[in-house]
Amino acid sequence: MGKILALTGNKCAALGAALCRPDLIAAYPITPQSSVVESLAEMVYSGGLDSRMVQVESEHSAMSVVQGAAAAGGRVFTATSAQGLALMYEPYFRMSTLRLPMVMAIATREMTSPETIWSGQQDAMSVREAGWIQCFCETNQEILDMIIQGYMLAEDERVLIPVNICYDGFYSSHLVERVEAPSQAEVDAFLPPYSLPAKLDPRTPQALDPMTPGGLLMEYRRGHLEGMNSALEVIDEVDAAFAAAFGRGYGGAIDTYRMEDAELALVTVGGMTGAARDAVDEARERGARVGVVKLRFTRPFPALRVAGALENVSAFAVIDRSVSFGWDAGPMYAEVRAALPAADAKASFSAIGGLGGADISMAHMHAVIARLEAVRRAAGRHGTLWLTD
Repeated sequence: MGKILALTGNKCAALGAALCRPDLIAAYPITPQSSVVESLAEMVYSGGLDSRMVQVESEHSAMSVVQGAAAAGGRVFTATSAQGLALMYEPYFRMSTLRLPMVMAIATREMTSPETIWSGQQDAMSVREAGWIQCFCETNQEILDMIIQGYMLAEDERVLIPVNICYDGFYSSHLVERVEAPSQAEVDAFLPPYSLPAKLDPRTPQALDPMTPGGLLMEYRRGHLEGMNSALEVIDEVDAAFAAAFGRGYGGAIDTYRMEDAELALVTVGGMTGAARDAVDEARERGARVGVVKLRFTRPFPALRVAGALENVSAFAVIDRSVSFGWDAGPMYAEVRAALPAADAKASFSAIGGLGGADISMAHMHAVIARLEAVRRAAGRHGTLWLTD
């Protein structure tokens, strides 16, 4: 049986990775993820984890090292944030397009400049077109559990795509919560041994990443997108299997709260969801029929699930902890609207808050609900609401 522990989100990410028995871990520190790889290094060097720990000189090297180990058939892990993610972008993109499964934690953080180290989701949102699966976690328990689920998802032969487990830097990464930590035996029974279908082996030489003409590249890209589409089904399957094994399910690609009769909806990403649920409960007490749609996976984007969840509401707001520099809205607002067959038939707006470590408070959630009530009968897109004090 497992244990009840009090852990930070970073400790949960490290413990989840360790329970999956990685063959190799690449370690390079960056705030606020540093204690993820520090914790794993302690486990390795104390003899508690039988893994190869490689201390590298940069995040670019970290992704390059795990890439080579993954191509040889190893189960691998690393973690990063912000500028570290930007520095590793070249091998990060190659990792997904070579279809090498792995899990990497991202303790999300703002991108500079102006100079900042505090929480935001701009780093992960900025790389969402790099071909990785992206999961955003609300709680520390979810971080631990999704690291384990992430390996089962990534290594499924219908998918074979690396997975990011993303969570709010400092809020989740450094704050302590009660978690149920599964035992090694329980995780071993849940997660099968890893075997890459085609791996590098000196006994059977093969080319890795040769110069590829357009026609063949088209086939690779099509196969990658098919793997992403397959992942939507596999996400639900893995969630159901995890719930059966450990008693905790998360709803698959999205989760909903009090949406059965909702007329208004808040769409959330990550740790802000708890405040949204509490605000919805208070709004319900005064008769407002409000619910929450939590985007757990942003890649692959669960368009049909989102459209189904919002089908019967008259107005919705998407709350982003990042911006889209292409237009005056958050990136997930744009994607949610794109998923709806008749987006202009509903009143909607983008709400942006929590940048640079700013809090998204209950007062902010109530402000979003109040605006939804005000615009619900005026269909179409309404201006962006900035959640400032």
